[in-house]
Amino acid sequence: MEYSTFGRHVAVDTWGVDFDLLNSAEFLQSHMVEAAEACGATVLSVQAKQFEPQGATVLVLLSESHLSIHTYPERGFAALDCYTCGETVDPQLAIDYMLAVLKPKQAYAKKLVRGMGELQVEEPKVKQTELV
Repeated sequence: MEYSTFGRHVAVDTWGVDFDLLNSAEFLQSHMVEAAEACGATVLSVQAKQFEPQGATVLVLLSESHLSIHTYPERGFAALDCYTCGETVDPQLAIDYMLAVLKPKQAYAKKLVRGMGELQVEEPKVKQTELV
């Protein structure tokens, strides 16, 4: 049996997100797991950390790789990324799910195609544009 090393990695910086949405590790964890499931990924474990005085980090370990978010509520900023190996799980679906939850005013995204030799950078569905 031959294995593919193909994978896609979508990274997004979001701006203009409501403070309260970004300052709850519990809220983010729940939605990150739903996002992973929405893209067809298999969740292995979840780590979440609420920071003081504000901010959160959530890492969803997937059988296919990972989904993560790091937040700076005081700036309305969140860094999201999702990397999945193989062709069957689309990381863009998890990112789209989280963008629908967070409703940022702006999002700047890049997609890397990995495991095919030299990294390929593609423009994902989310463009560097005003979302609201």
